[in-house]
Amino acid sequence: MHFLVTGGAGFIGSNLVDRLLADGHTVTAYDNLTTGFPLFLATAKKNPNFRLVEGDTLNLEALTNAMRGCDFVFHLAANADVRYGLEYPRKDLEQNTIATFNVLEAMRHSGTKRIAFSSTGSIYGEPEIFPTPENCPFPIQTSLYGASKLAGEGLIQAFCEGFDFQGYIFRFVSILGERYTHGHVFDFYQKLRANPNEIAVLGNGQQRKSYLYVQDCINAILTVINHPQAQNKVNIFNLGTDEYCQVNESLGWICEKLGLNPTRLYSGTERGWIGDSPFILLDCAKMRALGWKPTLTIRQSVEKTLEYLIESQWLLEER
Repeated sequence: MHFLVTGGAGFIGSNLVDRLLADGHTVTAYDNLTTGFPLFLATAKKNPNFRLVEGDTLNLEALTNAMRGCDFVFHLAANADVRYGLEYPRKDLEQNTIATFNVLEAMRHSGTKRIAFSSTGSIYGEPEIFPTPENCPFPIQTSLYGASKLAGEGLIQAFCEGFDFQGYIFRFVSILGERYTHGHVFDFYQKLRANPNEIAVLGNGQQRKSYLYVQDCINAILTVINHPQAQNKVNIFNLGTDEYCQVNESLGWICEKLGLNPTRLYSGTERGWIGDSPFILLDCAKMRALGWKPTLTIRQSVEKTLEYLIESQWLLEER
């Protein structure tokens, strides 16, 4: 098959590109390289079945041209910086919602019929049900990021109904692993490099979060799109682990790995920022029923991510 991966030079996208090529597929990565890195595609560029198209998802013509001849789209390009959404509110609208509309329009023009979309557990806001299932009633949206992703989900569902597309919507927890470029492990490591004696922690450190290793995430995605029990017009799956950790615990694992014991300075609330959910735990029974399960625990994922960052000092300098 010929796959197009938007955000193909990013964290999850580049790992997915490598996996698809290893499986013998043809892959086009589409990325504007504002947050992705060509270096992440160094191995892919050696493969004759790969091409990189430098372009923006807001450019419908370029996106349509890149998509011609593709059988399936993985739409991973997005603004994933939840914390600063209120400082740049239009960014979530443009890079998440309008970009998703453009991907769907490009599919319509190019004749591509199948799409997988990286949504988020943030669309559940602050639910009353834990673990939170896919059919949980939606509460009030608490972040522009979550709202923009939910709008993207709605567009995909409507295009599937109106234009006979097939859609796969994956609601991720936070993803960890190789080529990780932002998030709490990255932030803590940067702070500890700058000052190993003390560290500022957003919130009270008791926020409970779930995480998933990037290769486990990709295993889950590929399991779903190829599974005979997941061939509906619209297929929605939570992706995460059956565990969570406190921010304090994760920081402790990082400090232990680095041999540090810094003074912790808390901002003092149960949320690290406006829109931060104090508890995220997704019900992944639907995903597990297809035979998938994660290979790494959250602690193993945190430690593996830290090891990658230690080995990739160039990435910290770039960021």
